[in-house]
Amino acid sequence: MKFGPVAIADAVGSVAAHSVRAGEVIVRKGATITEDDARRLAGAGVTELVAVRLEAGDVDENVAAERLARALAGRGVVTEAPFTGRVNLFAAAAGVLMLDVQALEAFNTIDEAITVATLPALRAVVAGEMVATVKIIPYGVPGQRVEDAIGRIGALRPIAVNEYQSKSVAVISTLLPGLKPSVVDKTLRVMAERLAPAGARLESDERVPHQSGPLAEAIRKAVAGPAEIVVVFGASAITDRRDVIPLALQEAGGRIEHLGMPVDPGNLLLLGELDGKLVIGAPGCARSPKENGFDWVLQRALAGVPVTRADIQKMGVGGLLMEIVTRPQPRAPGHQAVAAVAGLVLAAGRSTRMGERNKLLQMVRGEPLVRHAVKAQLASRAAPVLVVTGHQAAEVKAALAGLDVVFVDNPDFAAGLSSSVRAGLGALPDDVPGAVVSLGDMPNVTPQVIDRLSEAFADRPDALAVVPTLFGQRGNPVLLSRALFPAVERLSGDQGARRLLDAAGESVVEVPLDDPAIAIDVDTPEALKALTG
Repeated sequence: MKFGPVAIADAVGSVAAHSVRAGEVIVRKGATITEDDARRLAGAGVTELVAVRLEAGDVDENVAAERLARALAGRGVVTEAPFTGRVNLFAAAAGVLMLDVQALEAFNTIDEAITVATLPALRAVVAGEMVATVKIIPYGVPGQRVEDAIGRIGALRPIAVNEYQSKSVAVISTLLPGLKPSVVDKTLRVMAERLAPAGARLESDERVPHQSGPLAEAIRKAVAGPAEIVVVFGASAITDRRDVIPLALQEAGGRIEHLGMPVDPGNLLLLGELDGKLVIGAPGCARSPKENGFDWVLQRALAGVPVTRADIQKMGVGGLLMEIVTRPQPRAPGHQAVAAVAGLVLAAGRSTRMGERNKLLQMVRGEPLVRHAVKAQLASRAAPVLVVTGHQAAEVKAALAGLDVVFVDNPDFAAGLSSSVRAGLGALPDDVPGAVVSLGDMPNVTPQVIDRLSEAFADRPDALAVVPTLFGQRGNPVLLSRALFPAVERLSGDQGARRLLDAAGESVVEVPLDDPAIAIDVDTPEALKALTG
């Protein structure tokens, strides 16, 4: 292929390397120059232009891209018409993207002019989704290079989509006292949403005590039925092969393929088998619709892609799915989860260390300080959001005008912080399993911190509380489980939940966060000045 300046008189039949504009005459980049183009350009004073001319044996970019794309496309993949040296490949049906990574890497070494880019291997795709693109970099490429690339691929067809095959899934939920039916109901709704893209359905919903005997019987029953996959949601997370769910699978006559996975969230997943059917012990995060390791296993299973111990162990690279608190990246745009927990902001205090000023009403970044704390709760997935008022209640409510919150008046606010905590928790809806309690004087806490606590609670629904830590020191806000609410009633004065958390021991989940906002509150005029600075 020749590339460079060409006299207008010799340009007919070549391809314009760049757009040319001369007066009212325009020749677009990539256009084949006609005799009329050359005459009009010459008439406008153009004597030469940069052009491309294919030589003997060269193949036009579109022809090359189309031939290569057809050689790459396997089952479940269709190609579109070529344009500007590019051909896009699309999934013909919903399923899991199957790639021969070695073949594609070898393909990209044939010639710098020949490229293919794909989505990640084993990604779930929907019908019509673009899965790959072939691009020829220049306007043409030696035909022999195209033949070499096709020869390197051979009959592999390295880009394919495994269509979803499994059509039914049995779900078993184990129960413990304190686990509300509404939690199980929500889990099933989320599960149905996961199955919808695959055209699969929930075959059965069995609920049994969190004991190995009843669970083993339920697993045997589910495997004997029409369901092709069995999923167990435990009332308590799986932490050992001798735990209830692994033990029940073995008692049922099944085997454990693997416990745990290098994917976060999703670490506490069990992969097993009974009578040729896959049995999955779901991690707690699978109760949420956000992507986690459970999705990776379920999607592949639904598409008939085997998942083995070795496959699980290879998921670590790229397996960190948790958002960074200081730079969150949504995993599922347009599909935000609604957290099961509520939000509770304590805004009833008298600000005694601030002198005569109510710190919650002081302006920070153009808004009353308390408004920042409340807006963080509203921007999180906590719902509903309650605000406890007391001292200067009318002024605090005015500072929060227009925000979708429920106000809870605490007439006993002078008795200390514990009275506000009791008032707020007592006003929560009965079906709320917990609440993220934040302080009105911590304006830098972000919605991502609040959501991180609720995600950790989803992984450990048996936890009594979830607290953030900074360099090993506990901070705020704090997520309190409903199981801890009765103990809150015994608090008095300015006691917060710290004493209860100390007593709860290992039932408290600590979430390390590199975020100093969890340790910064505004108690003094000096702290306020430093904040507004």
